[in-house]
Formats: sequence, C-alpha cells, structure tokens
Amino acid sequence: MNIHAAFCRAPAARPLALALALSACFTVSANAQQTMPSVVVTGARFASDPSLYPIAATVIDAGQIRRAGVTDVNQAIRKLGGVYGRQSLDGSPDFSLDLRGFGSNSSQNMVVVLDGVRMSENELSGPILSTIPIDTVERIEIVRGGASVLYGDGATGGVIQIVTKRAAKNEGRGMLSLEAGQFGLREVRASAARSWDAFALDASISDLETDNYRDHNRFDNRSFSGGLQWTTEAGRVAVRVDSARQDAEFPGSLSLLQFETNPEMASTPRDFGGLESDRVTALFEHRIGSTDFAAELSHREKTVSATYYFTFGGITSPSAATYDSRQTQFSPRLRHLTQFDGKLNEFVAGIDLIRWTRATESGFSAADATQDSKALYLRDEIRWNAAHNSRLALGVRRESFDKETVDALAFPALDERVKQSQTAWEVQASQDVAPLLKVYAKAGRSYRMPNSDENAFRSGPSPLRAQTSRDLELGAAFGPADHQVGARVFRHKIEDEIFYDPTINFGVNTNLDPTRRQGVELDAKARIAADWRLTASLQHVKAEFTDGPNAGREMVLVPENVVSARLSWAPAGGHSADVGVQWVDSQRFGNDFTNNCGARIPAYTTVDARYARKVGQWEFALAGLNLGDKQYYSNAFICRGGIYPADGRQLRVSARYDF
Repeated sequence: MNIHAAFCRAPAARPLALALALSACFTVSANAQQTMPSVVVTGARFASDPSLYPIAATVIDAGQIRRAGVTDVNQAIRKLGGVYGRQSLDGSPDFSLDLRGFGSNSSQNMVVVLDGVRMSENELSGPILSTIPIDTVERIEIVRGGASVLYGDGATGGVIQIVTKRAAKNEGRGMLSLEAGQFGLREVRASAARSWDAFALDASISDLETDNYRDHNRFDNRSFSGGLQWTTEAGRVAVRVDSARQDAEFPGSLSLLQFETNPEMASTPRDFGGLESDRVTALFEHRIGSTDFAAELSHREKTVSATYYFTFGGITSPSAATYDSRQTQFSPRLRHLTQFDGKLNEFVAGIDLIRWTRATESGFSAADATQDSKALYLRDEIRWNAAHNSRLALGVRRESFDKETVDALAFPALDERVKQSQTAWEVQASQDVAPLLKVYAKAGRSYRMPNSDENAFRSGPSPLRAQTSRDLELGAAFGPADHQVGARVFRHKIEDEIFYDPTINFGVNTNLDPTRRQGVELDAKARIAADWRLTASLQHVKAEFTDGPNAGREMVLVPENVVSARLSWAPAGGHSADVGVQWVDSQRFGNDFTNNCGARIPAYTTVDARYARKVGQWEFALAGLNLGDKQYYSNAFICRGGIYPADGRQLRVSARYDF
C-alpha cells in the first residue's frame, strides 16, 4: 500500500480515515551436484535449477523488465505479471496488488519477499515496493494460491518473490538513465557493480519527482540500495543496505459528480505525508556434503507521517500523526538432499523469528504495539520416475503470535495482550503425463492473523479471530518453454475473513460470515515469429459470501474478470517495441456489502506502449501510459463516491547509457 493508506488505515487514524472517506508448484527440487546452483531463491526458499521453476509460477526476468521499459517493481508485477492493481491513494507507484480477488484487503492476503526477507508486516500498510530500485532486480516470481507453510501469515492469495542480481566473477558494469514526461515527471537512475574472483560490490540510486495527474498530488522518491558479497565454492556471505525517502501530497477522494466534472481536481488541497525507510540485511549460505544451510538476518526501521486538515464550525485545523515502526527477522533453515533407488528426496526445515514494534505520536492516540511471532516449518518432497518427472510434497507449519497494544489516549484506555497460534499444511503433486503436458494438484490450509490496526478498531471487546482458508487448486501446463499455455482452477473456502465492514455502526473491522474465492486463471506465451513474442493472462474469480444474511452476494472491490495481453518486438539492429492491453471488469463499490447500490464501478481498458532504439551504448525510448486517455477509477469506497481517479494519458522520453 502507500503512505496515505498506511496512515489512514492505522488504528488511531481510523476515525480520520472514515471521515475522509465519507467526505469524499509447486516447489522446485535441486540437483544433487555439490556445486552451488546459479539461481538464488525459489519456492522451497533455497536455490534450484532454473529449469525447475514451480509450474504455477509466473516468472519475470531482468530482460523482460528491460524490454518493457518499466521503471518500478510494482509496475513490472502488474504489466508483465498480469496482476491486477488498484491506483495508489497518494500518487506513488505503489498500486495495491490483488492476487485472487481479496479487494481492499488484498495486501494482507499475499506475502511479498525480498531476497528471502518478508516485506509484509503487522499493519494495514502493504509492502512499499517503490523503495526497491528496479535496476537491482534479477527476477520476480509470482506464485498464486495458498503458501502459508513456507511463508506464514497472509499467504492465502499467494507469494511474490523479488530476487536481486548477483554479480558474475570478474565483471564490471554500470548504467545511467534519465527520463522526463508529462505531469512534471523527472527521474534519474544510476547503478554500478564490480566483482573480482570472490568479492563483489554494487550500488544503485534513484531520484523521482512528479506532480502526477491530479492537483495537489506531488510525489518525490529518493532511494539507495548497496551490497557487498563474498562467495566461495560452498556458499556465500552478503550484506545489503536499502534506504528510501518519500514525500507526498494527498488529493483526497471525489464524489461521482466531481469525478465526471473534473477528475484532476483535489478535495483535500492541504493534506500531505512522508515516509523514511531503512533496511539492513545479512545473508549466509553454506553447503556441507548434501546439506545446505542458510539464514537471513534483517532489520528495518520505518517512519510514516501525515497531516490532515479538517474544518469544523468554519475553523480549519490540522491533525498530525507519526508512526515509528521497526521489524527484525531471523530465518535460519536447512535442506538435505538424498538419492536412493533413482529417487531424489528434498527435506527442508526452518524457523522464522520476527519482532515488530510501532510507536505512535499524535494528539488523538498514543498507541504502542508489539508483535512477536515464532514459526517452525517442515517440508519434504520426493522426485521419482525421471521420464515423467513425478513429484510429491508434504509440508506443515506451526506459528505462534504474541501481541501487545497500549494506548493511554484511547477511550477507554487500552492495555491488551493477545496470544494466538495457527497451523498450516499442504500436499502437492505433479507429473509430466506427456512430453509437453504437465499436470499438478495442491491442497492445504492457510491463515491470516488480525494485525494491530485491525484489532485497534474492531467490532467488539474480544480480539478478532484468525482468518483461515481451505485451499484447493488443479492445474496444467502444455507446450515448450517458448510456446506454453497454463491453466489453473482454484477455490479458497474462508472462515472468519478479516475485513472492514461499513454496515456495522459507522464501520469497523470484524470477522465476516463464511466467504469463498473460486475461479480460473489462464496464461499463455508464444514466439509468433523470430522477432515477436506474445503473452496473455486471464483471471476469472467469483468472490462471494457463502453463509449469513449476505449469502450469495458479491464481495466488494473485486472485478470478476481481468484480461491482460502484451506483444513484444525485438529485431536485430537495436530496435524494440512493446505494447500492452489490460481490460478490467466492473466491480462493487467499497461499501456495497448488500449489493444494493444500484451502480457499479465501470469496466475499463488501458493501453500502454514503448519504442526504443539502441545506438552503441545508448538507448533512447518513447513510452506512453493509458494511451487512450481513459477516465476511470479502481478505488471507490462508498456508493457513487469515495473515488480516487486513475491517471490519464502520460507520454515519457528517456535516455540510458550502459558502461
């Protein structure tokens, strides 16, 4: 999520958020050789051969990112991964990503991992991907469906893994990129890396300024990422530092009449906020015989601040708050490989220890919150029958949570400690039933815990219950790597879904009656000529209540269908072009639980394109977003209102120099 959402949906700011709204597969096995594989992270949280990606995964590599000319990680996931995203509320590139139709709580139902470290935290603010320089990314893996065994809390919708680049031996490289465009866009990016036989250094910086499409919607982002690495034949040790600073102006939401009159207008012309984020991560990997040992130790500090202006009785006054949060994660694990009778067995065991704290400073709240989580997971996969690549995997995870919240300014004063535990399990199997046809099935149980923000503004005196899901998925992939079609049928039966229900009092977080997400996902890729590549994806999801007074009614802010297609052209001679189209179906307004609004958020289609020409070490490009200048919105939190308009057409020019 973004700065605006991170502040507005926090516990102390929930009443402000309400006022503001009303005012407007499958894992991969490893080979048994004793050399370190060339790929960093995969579904089993260990390195594996790149030919053995999970069959249900969408993999975006650095080459695709470069050809498409995307400038941030969030955009790469949406445009190249076919993941639906809702326009950010603060003008940042951090659209709210939605795997499998979880609406406004989508970021709480998927897990984002950066080089093995969890970016998803114990708050309603989602992972801030704009803090990751795009030029550091080697690969993005998108695995849809329940994955709580390996990744714990909130992995019902799926997992997005971001893998940064490793320097090759005795290599030096660098890049400087300049981009300018409409809405006052100015961006400078630079990166450099140097490696020797065993030692490597790299650094990347980015400076983005934009006025954005709407009035009073300026956004600035400055980020740095740097690392050093020592590699041996048996493993490696690495340290990485990431830092980001963001400033944003909040234009607020619009009524339908305001949107139709002028979607660029601002309803809150004085609100603003900022973010400071610093993260240090240490990584250790080592192999002894047939056993791999690995661990990450990461510490992140983040400060989110926001100031909102409210008018009462003709007097306008500011309301400000600052949140300081810290998260430390330690994740040791091991993998043991065994070969017997032509079979390969992979056993993985690991521990995740996470401590998260947050302190609030404001005139209306002094909420201090802490969460400690401890998890143990075990997973075993066996491969046999090499001709058919048969695989079977079983896994289980047990995780306990200890939460504490204290707020002397709450009414009544709050001093609460809650202990909760959950268990996840999974069974997965796959087989090549024909030379070009692979089928798989997986079933399991995943969970999501209520975070501090949700428990602080809940429907009753008792803490919210854990959300659980029974997950089932069947899928197949047909064709060679460059001409492949994949299909998945899925169902998530959810108990105690944690959601903001506007129909209770004036709106509170609660555990809903039973709900369900079920549907079909299709994806395809083809090399239709020597220089042409086509990719396409479709997500059809039906999100609905299955019991209670709303049984049979649609969940809000979930489009039933999302279709994406992308055509790339890369002939010899330095030319390249890339065109993408996305169609998003209509959906219910954010407070339309009873499905009685009488109107829906309209469907829309957007088109983006890029043409680039390489001349020596230079590349010059022209790109356009929303080329049809479609006026639309994907975030609307009340019936015919609470609208956050999406961006209009934007043209960009860029120059890049590689050395």
